Amino acid sequence: MIEIIIKNHLDLKLDEPVFTEKPSTSLGNYVVFEKTGGRETNHLPSATFAFQSYGKSLYEAIVLNKKVKEAVKSLIELNEIRGVSLNSDYNFTDTTTKEYRYQAVFDIKYY
Repeated sequence: MIEIIIKNHLDLKLDEPVFTEKPSTSLGNYVVFEKTGGRETNHLPSATFAFQSYGKSLYEAIVLNKKVKEAVKSLIELNEIRGVSLNSDYNFTDTTTKEYRYQAVFDIKYY
């Protein structure tokens, strides 16, 4: 599964914890990612993933977002990945819970 490949790679590249779902308790700085869509062309899969960088402050969320973007881009080093492109990234602070976060959206092509 592509999610496991991404999770294992981010665990190696980042000091902060990485989750595939939001933890029930706040941990300070951490990353949550999810697959938001997928497609297949000529039997070759690709998917869109949203990576949310949570920080104790907006600045920490911004810094973590930059680290996450570099880590995700480095997925291209893996044999299972055939393309990585940044779709967008932006401030995604949750105004309801007042949690600071940034979101980076990537299109990832894989085998």
